[in-house]
Amino acid sequence: MTQNFVSSASLLRQEYDQAAQLFSAQPPLTQRFIEAQAQHIAEAIVQRLPQVHFALPTQVVVPADPPRLSIVPVDYREQTVGGSKILDRLARIDVHKLLRQRLSELEHDPQPEVAISATLLRYATVIYMVQLLLPAGRSVKYEAVDGEEIPTQPQAAGPGSALTAADDAIAEEGAKGNGHGRGELLVPYAEAARKFYLPQWVALDEKDHLLVNTLGEAEAHLASMQQYMEILHLARAFASYSVVDAQFQQKRYGMLGQLINQGRALARYEMGGLIAEIQTRAVHHDLNRGLSLSVPYFDDQALTIEQVEFDVIPSGRIMFVPAFVVKAAREEQAKVCDDTRLSASTRQHLLHQLKRLEHAFDDGAGRQYQRWEQHIGERM
Repeated sequence: MTQNFVSSASLLRQEYDQAAQLFSAQPPLTQRFIEAQAQHIAEAIVQRLPQVHFALPTQVVVPADPPRLSIVPVDYREQTVGGSKILDRLARIDVHKLLRQRLSELEHDPQPEVAISATLLRYATVIYMVQLLLPAGRSVKYEAVDGEEIPTQPQAAGPGSALTAADDAIAEEGAKGNGHGRGELLVPYAEAARKFYLPQWVALDEKDHLLVNTLGEAEAHLASMQQYMEILHLARAFASYSVVDAQFQQKRYGMLGQLINQGRALARYEMGGLIAEIQTRAVHHDLNRGLSLSVPYFDDQALTIEQVEFDVIPSGRIMFVPAFVVKAAREEQAKVCDDTRLSASTRQHLLHQLKRLEHAFDDGAGRQYQRWEQHIGERM
């Protein structure tokens, strides 16, 4: 199995290098044209447009001995993928898939000029998506905790500098309302944020305290990180050899660890709010007509915050006691332990969420539940 993996990686590296060399062999004007078309294609993929129009270059260098400059047939130069917006939306057309199929057809065309043009477009598109569309971050190193496969815990940042570096701060406009433009003000990131790949999207510290003003801002930061990873996934699907690109590996490593870390932190923060809400409603006797819970957790395979839903008290006139929450949380933990759809690390994270819920209502819960059962038995 290891040998097959090495062989596959070697083939991807060979394919990547061949595409890069083919691009480098093109005249500067052809390279600029290809790059402009690739940017257009990449933006259509990311924005999920229902239709995209692109063009093949007028001429390309065909590898030969010696290499020769050859004209691309006129009939192939203008390409359109997808149809009308209304029809494609109804049919749920995936322009990303259609583009892959069309370029694959062109790459297998018997005319070398057409095949080379398609290869150049595919290569330039993923290079734009990986290297230019996505911002580069800091040099970071993550550690795997509790035996997990994906490193998500950032190592401590180095000692701070006496001068604030540009990548350690947010550039803001001059003070508002003073009537004088004084350029930009560098506002340093929090120390907890500087440990990560892209500090501007770090919303919670290691104690799950918000580093931003609102929960909405934290959710927006998470969405930005998810979009970042989605673009990398799209690039890999568009050209599998993109995974051997050094920037692809660096950006995936830096953002994946940050996204999972922050996703779990946000789920834990929301869990604290859920517990506080239950406790507040219990004080006001607002839970005696039933209680259903949605416990948040971060799925490190789907890279999204999901919810596990379960009933604590069925609808009806049943007095709330904390033991109900404890019992329901324990039952749900047993289900999660057997749920093979989740990765081991996601199960561990979700179990921690449920245990936290259990412990928050476990004070005297056993005795309260026994008294409730006894009370019900006497009534029956």
